[in-house]
Amino acid sequence: MDDIEIIRNFKHGEADAFNDIVLKYQDRIFNLCLYMLRDTHDAQDAAQDCFIKACRALHDFSPDASLYTWLYRIAVNTCLDYRRKRIQSRMDSHSMAEDMPSHMPSPEKLYESREISEVVRTAMQKLPEKLRAAIVLREIEGLSYEEIAEIMDVSTGTVKSRISRSREELRKILVRKL
Repeated sequence: MDDIEIIRNFKHGEADAFNDIVLKYQDRIFNLCLYMLRDTHDAQDAAQDCFIKACRALHDFSPDASLYTWLYRIAVNTCLDYRRKRIQSRMDSHSMAEDMPSHMPSPEKLYESREISEVVRTAMQKLPEKLRAAIVLREIEGLSYEEIAEIMDVSTGTVKSRISRSREELRKILVRKL
């Protein structure tokens, strides 16, 4: 069943139709939230909040837009809200990042992968939120510039600029670390 049909069913009173949307997009939304928030618990909460917001607003959704990019925009904005709230309420300066699971077969590759992931994750944490969101959506989620522009509510040129600046900043940070 395609997105348009699911939305049509939802708008005609089939509340269970929204479950199809959640099942289709939950992993991608959670992964986006995890990359943006770097905390499993916060990512789960943000992803759930994203779907709650989407469910409440789905009656107003225009089929002219892509459901995929609409959900991502909600997720990005939800994650930015979570980060702002977390920064405001943070009393300690301890790291909230968790090790991400790796699927490497050998212990050596597992260690190497975690070490590289930690270096990149630390570098990504140093990027401003807008730059981090753009690079995550492009490089990790594989979205097009146009989709990112729609999600972030900016022009395609701004997206390209943010991604370019993100790459340059990451390059500088990683060169210093290596």
